[in-house]
Amino acid sequence: MHNLVAIVGRPNVGKSTLFNRILEQRDAIVDATSGVTRDRHYGQGEWNGFAFMLIDTGGIVPESDELFDRAIREQAHLAIDEAQSIIFVCDGRDGLTPVDKEIATTLRQSGKHITLAINKCDNSVQDAQLFEFFTLGLGEPFGISAMNGRSTGDLLDSVVKPLHKTDNSIEDTRLKIALVGRPNVGKSSITNALLGVDRAIVSPIPGTTRDAIDSTLKYHNEEIVLIDTAGLRRRSQIKENIEMYSTMRTARAIDRCDIAVVVLDAERGLEAQDKRIINDVIDARRGVIIAVNKWDAIEKETNTALEFTRKVHSELKTFDYVPVVYISAHTKQRLSKLIDMAKEVQQRRISRITTSKLNDILHEEISKTPPPNYRGHDLRINYITQTKVAPPTFAFFCNHPQELPDSYKRFLERTLRKHLDLEGVPISFLFRKKNKREDEH
Repeated sequence: MHNLVAIVGRPNVGKSTLFNRILEQRDAIVDATSGVTRDRHYGQGEWNGFAFMLIDTGGIVPESDELFDRAIREQAHLAIDEAQSIIFVCDGRDGLTPVDKEIATTLRQSGKHITLAINKCDNSVQDAQLFEFFTLGLGEPFGISAMNGRSTGDLLDSVVKPLHKTDNSIEDTRLKIALVGRPNVGKSSITNALLGVDRAIVSPIPGTTRDAIDSTLKYHNEEIVLIDTAGLRRRSQIKENIEMYSTMRTARAIDRCDIAVVVLDAERGLEAQDKRIINDVIDARRGVIIAVNKWDAIEKETNTALEFTRKVHSELKTFDYVPVVYISAHTKQRLSKLIDMAKEVQQRRISRITTSKLNDILHEEISKTPPPNYRGHDLRINYITQTKVAPPTFAFFCNHPQELPDSYKRFLERTLRKHLDLEGVPISFLFRKKNKREDEH
């Protein structure tokens, strides 16, 4: 995909509402294991054949007025550094503010493609509010309503103008592994240990990796691409901006990889931010491995690793199919095993399971545990087939696909995983009626 679109603007102008509106334009395949709701800062969007990663830079409200101005300014710079296309959101009801003018100056000087969105213009009468925004020198402002979707199609027509369509004919077929995780867990140290050279600046201060560096690892005569995520290019004392930058880099790395290795610090264990990253990898349907780094620093008893794995899986609940490997960038312990695991997970992602095998497995289980009746309907699953790989996607042909409860879909996923080797592989389900797609989950 590799196209990045960033939404910028001061707080409370409707950036997050617009973010959700744009992502809803896409007819997405819903997670087979549904029921997880959380705040999202990035997601995959699509408009008129252009796929892109959409970043919501969020609402920054630091304590002091001085810090507020600096935070907003820095956020615009971060978006400019990373994005191919930028949506600058202002509030039509508030009118043009000094902060808007300052952001506009930064954006105008960038030379990037800017689309000016004036939110909260719910009807054509309110479009009279647009005229003062012409003075920003960012072209014609779009009067939109992120809440009800007014004119968001016209807006997106402008947003995708500088983006490129993916040319699959020149696609890089090498295995791409992204090292993702919180700052200071040792991602760059792992890259350096695998490559045998100091490719990135490594320091105990979080956020010192200067940039994302793609490195080529020669492994048993095979070329593998390592994608190392990065911290800030320049110092920021503003916590939200450090997190935003890290989020943008992580989003791009996940988008570009086949396998994401989520690196944990052995001494700190699984933290909330780690869970969010794992969720994001699974949402993107990339292969996923948890690598517990600095394992050499842990005092061990007989079952230390086993207990750690059990604890991680119990906290991840429905994602207990994610493999865990214990490594040390310092001693190079199990680094070759990490690469072997990534290759194995990718092989599972691209494998096809025959329709006959799928139906043999599932029909027996479904006959033992049939779908529940729904409002007097006898729910039946007639047959199952795999429709694509990377990620593996399975189509279930049913008589009433829209009425299958989420709990039964989770049962179907557990059943598939019990019978098939899908370790480290997120999967997607489609639920269809007869030979015509009716519902997707």
